[in-house]
Amino acid sequence: MYLRNETGLNMAGGGSGGGAATLSFGQALPVGRRAPLRPALAGWRERLADLDLVVDLGARIGTRDWWRGLATCTLLCGGMIATAPGFTPLPGASAPTLPQAQWQEARALGFAPLALGADTGRRMAATDAVEPLVDTPERPSIDLTATIGQGDGFVRVLERAGVAPAEARTVADRVAAVVPLAAIRPGTRIELTLGRRPGRAMARPLDAIAFRARFDLRLTAARENGALAFHAVPIAVDDTPLRIQGRVGAGLYVAARAAGAPAGAVAAYIRALSARMSIGRDIAADDRFDLIIAQRRAETGEVETGDLLYAGLDQGRRQTRLLKWTSGGQSQFFEASGVGERRGAMTQPVVGHQTSGFGLRRHPLLGFTRFHKGIDFGAAYGAPIVAASAGIVSYSGWHGGHGNYVMIQHGGGIATAYGHMSRLIARAGARVAQGQLIGYVGSTGLSTGPHLHYEVWKNGVAINPASIRFTTTSQLAGRDLANFRATLARLLAVRPGAPVTLAAKVAAATKTAS
Repeated sequence: MYLRNETGLNMAGGGSGGGAATLSFGQALPVGRRAPLRPALAGWRERLADLDLVVDLGARIGTRDWWRGLATCTLLCGGMIATAPGFTPLPGASAPTLPQAQWQEARALGFAPLALGADTGRRMAATDAVEPLVDTPERPSIDLTATIGQGDGFVRVLERAGVAPAEARTVADRVAAVVPLAAIRPGTRIELTLGRRPGRAMARPLDAIAFRARFDLRLTAARENGALAFHAVPIAVDDTPLRIQGRVGAGLYVAARAAGAPAGAVAAYIRALSARMSIGRDIAADDRFDLIIAQRRAETGEVETGDLLYAGLDQGRRQTRLLKWTSGGQSQFFEASGVGERRGAMTQPVVGHQTSGFGLRRHPLLGFTRFHKGIDFGAAYGAPIVAASAGIVSYSGWHGGHGNYVMIQHGGGIATAYGHMSRLIARAGARVAQGQLIGYVGSTGLSTGPHLHYEVWKNGVAINPASIRFTTTSQLAGRDLANFRATLARLLAVRPGAPVTLAAKVAAATKTAS
């Protein structure tokens, strides 16, 4: 073992007789040995050995060692914060990514399983080992599919598929005899079979064609005895409408769409209800909506959705039932009682016919020409007169030649006036609603018979009442009303949910027969 003393290094070892032998190395070293450390270097080592790297900042505050410890702590904290996650990293050089085209080529040249996104159908370029054929054998027939595009023509589709122009026009004429070519919808797929051609410079003949001409009709043609024989194959269609019901909840539109109603049908449903109520104020979360939509379902599985037929809303005590009906060449939603939509800005104040217009006329009693500031409606004595629009009664009483007279202010500078009444109902200062009774037809004042003198004022100036469209309400009656109610009852008998398919109907009929 080695022992250290003040004069040098001593190497000691034990002997067999228990004695000791010592070999001492003095301060004078042999030539070639390393010289001892200089005193200055030995002093720095001693200082570093005495240096306290972990300073207690809670003791000896303000001393030199304390400040050194604070600086060390600050540097360590700053380094930790600078390298912590969340800061923008320093940009480094990275390999550029392959463009899309090069990436696709790399995938085509590589071997990879299909699950990893390998391309099928992509092959490497031919090498010199591949010899091109001088001639290729002629295929006896070609099966292909063509699609009619938006604004496309039936003949152009056949010509693009390789059918000769003359034969394409002949086929189009045969198809037009069954269904108009314009009725074939864009997106219709045509299945074609082209036969063997006499020469390579000639077009292939059309051996077979099949496509869906209508939702309920499929046309097929095959060459028989040298000519194309067309066959119309009808497709059974179930016209049972689709009925969708549900709770309004947080929103009528969202709830109806979530229940499966098409967006167009929901928009038509909201428009129909908004003509009779406020959608945001009058409809509560617990109300239940009811939609019946025209729908056609083919036996092949295709579904075609049409217009909204019925709009219903169950509010407990109040039920709204609206059916779309065509009357007088115009379609609109009628209530279950046969009352249609209200149209126009103002209600006609009395049921009658116009007898005198707005403008200059010869007065029937005074005998001279003067300006007539309104229009006259001929009506029976005592017929009810209603307010043309909601407002506040500003005058009610006798008004010279107008006799019993009522004026209503509607806001926005618009006012209406009613003269020659036999009896006044509305009182000055009262608020009246549109269609509310305000009096009865009479012949008071300068009048030759019972009628209503009706005026419209705008900012204090009389205007022609005919320039303002009156509200009209359609009313079904007679046979039209009976047909309307029968249709409504038939629709309300439809069960909610998807209509019964033809396969289910056939299965049910077979089960019943057995």
